[in-house]
Amino acid sequence: MSLEPDAARSAYEGSLLGLTVERWGENEREIVEHPGAVAIVAVDSEGYVTLVRQLREATRGHLLELPAGTAEEGEEPLETARRELQEECGLTGGEWRELAVFWTTPGFCRERMHLFAAEGVEHGEASPAADEELELVRWPVAAIGERLHEIEDAKTLAGLLLYLRPRPGD
Repeated sequence: MSLEPDAARSAYEGSLLGLTVERWGENEREIVEHPGAVAIVAVDSEGYVTLVRQLREATRGHLLELPAGTAEEGEEPLETARRELQEECGLTGGEWRELAVFWTTPGFCRERMHLFAAEGVEHGEASPAADEELELVRWPVAAIGERLHEIEDAKTLAGLLLYLRPRPGD
């Protein structure tokens, strides 16, 4: 069942995000509009997961994260994921499966994230955007569980934990 606000107005429209003010009875809610995103747990044939360390201005520091990115208009989530993984890390191919789909911060944001695993990816040449300075970091899959304390990013924690959980039938 879908609920709808009593009224809504656009308060801001940026190049990536928008802000909608909604009225729900007596209450106003500010909702960040986002086109959706993907994140990828990419594991190569040597058994290493690739992470990216990058500046996240909102945190005033560099975070270690899964490769991820924002959907472009008309793009399917798997298409976005394959594009982002190649652009950020130079990784292509492999066997892909969807791990989860979730709201990132549902208290105030309409960003829906698709989380994928790609196993057996092959190394190639990355082509990051001009404004992206990425350091690629590889961890052995066997070491992920003991290194989770190094991760401060929610999508990365969720992705790595979902990847490590046993699959039905295993």
